[in-house]
Amino acid sequence: MRLQAGQRFAAGEKTSVIAKDLRVSVRSVERWRRTWREGGMEGLRSTGPANSPTITDAQFAVLEEELGKGPVTHGFEDERWTLLRVQVVIRRRLRVSLSAATAWRLLKRHGWSCQAPARRALERDEHAVELWKKELWKKEVWPRVKGSRRPLGPGSSSRTRPASR
Repeated sequence: MRLQAGQRFAAGEKTSVIAKDLRVSVRSVERWRRTWREGGMEGLRSTGPANSPTITDAQFAVLEEELGKGPVTHGFEDERWTLLRVQVVIRRRLRVSLSAATAWRLLKRHGWSCQAPARRALERDEHAVELWKKELWKKEVWPRVKGSRRPLGPGSSSRTRPASR
């Protein structure tokens, strides 16, 4: 649209006509016209997203070094890297704020991938896990599912006057 507007600037068309035809605000067209006057058609070309922070190769090398140290080194409780944790490390070490999606695209572009353990830990005690699940179920889950019993005794079919019988 900016390039179309630039052609129309060169033809001498009015700002309000261009704005109406391109369905944009007059202020946008005025801003484009100012840019066109200063830099010509090249000035109107897109320079990419305005709010997309970029990380240089040197910064990514620092990030890889930090990720290599492990999550516990950075104050996390276990040895799993999540996107949110990577985000925190990027913000702390590189002083760049990225969304989780942008952090994922950055990692993917540099050859990183999602990882899940191929097998369970050797130290895992299946019997203890099953006991814990059963106890947790009995103490916490079942009482919530079961709920409380309705009180025994006469009730009412009236919505406005409960227990009117």
